[in-house]
Amino acid sequence: MAGEYDLNFREHPEAFRFQHGEQGVFKVEPYKSEILPNWQYKDESAAEESSAAIWEQFIDYRAAEDFVGMDMARKYLQMGFTRAMRYAKYPGGRKYDDDGHENEPQTWADEEKREAAVVFKSTLDAAKDDDTYQRLRERHKREVYDPDASPM
Repeated sequence: MAGEYDLNFREHPEAFRFQHGEQGVFKVEPYKSEILPNWQYKDESAAEESSAAIWEQFIDYRAAEDFVGMDMARKYLQMGFTRAMRYAKYPGGRKYDDDGHENEPQTWADEEKREAAVVFKSTLDAAKDDDTYQRLRERHKREVYDPDASPM
C-alpha cells in the first residue's frame, strides 16, 4: 500500500502540505536526500558550514520557484536550531528522564550547542523572512487548499 511519502514531491508539489514545524523532514523526497547530507549541528563551525550549504540549496530552490524545496530547507534550518538548543539546555540533549518527566533546562549546559543554535537561528530567520518564500508559500497554500480560488 502506497503512502503519502512514496511520492516524488518535486513532481507532485500539490501533495505537499505546509506546516510551520518540522513534519516530514525525514520523509519528503527528493528533498530529504538532497538536504540531509548537509545537516550538522555538533558545534558552531559545523553549524556555520551546514547552514551555509542549506542556505545555498534554499537559494537554488528559490531560483527554480520550488516552494517545497524552499520549505524543506527551512525545516532543516529550523531543526538545526531546535536540536542544537535541546543540547544547549539539557545535558546530553535529554529533555526527559527515564520515567518521561521533563528535566529542568539549564542555562547553557552546552555552550558549543548554543553557538550552533544561534547560527541556525540567523539563517532560519532569513529564510522565513525571504519575500519569495513568503509569496510562494501563500501561492502554494492557495493552490493546494483552495484550488478553485482565483489567482492573485
